[in-house]
Amino acid sequence: MKRYHPVLVGLHWLVAAMIIIALFIGGPGLVALENDDPTKLFGLTGHMIWGLVVGAFMLVRLTMRLLSSNPPAADAGKKVLNSGAKAAHLGLYVLVLAMVASGIGIAISADLFEIAFGQSGAPLPADFSVFKARMVHGAIATLLMILIAMHVAGWAYHQFYLRDGLIRRMWFGKRM
Repeated sequence: MKRYHPVLVGLHWLVAAMIIIALFIGGPGLVALENDDPTKLFGLTGHMIWGLVVGAFMLVRLTMRLLSSNPPAADAGKKVLNSGAKAAHLGLYVLVLAMVASGIGIAISADLFEIAFGQSGAPLPADFSVFKARMVHGAIATLLMILIAMHVAGWAYHQFYLRDGLIRRMWFGKRM
């Protein structure tokens, strides 16, 4: 087996794009808007839906990863790098799911599900930073960006230094 299952490949690239968009566009774009700005609720609603979809895709991806046959672990030639790669991949799953969970925590704490999807017409809270889940959400976002950068650096190491074509494993094509 040389490649991951095509569903895993598709979900990898889809979720990667969705996370990048959420981290680099959705989050900072929402922070820049005042909570009494009418467009903030629209953006926040979209961000919430987007995050829930990312969470659902990650759960499907995790299930597929556990149930499907996968290629053997990549070898970077050094035990510490191989262990780091395993920890980083696990960390990506944990951080993405924790990001979704902390987002749900914000939504529950600030009654955002009712505000965004209900009929209350209530305004957004004046300040989200009073909610502990918001601080956690921001910290996870920072850690996730660092881990994504490390993931890309690992790919570059394989691609340009080791020249082992590791990227082919996470691309479409014959699995054998």
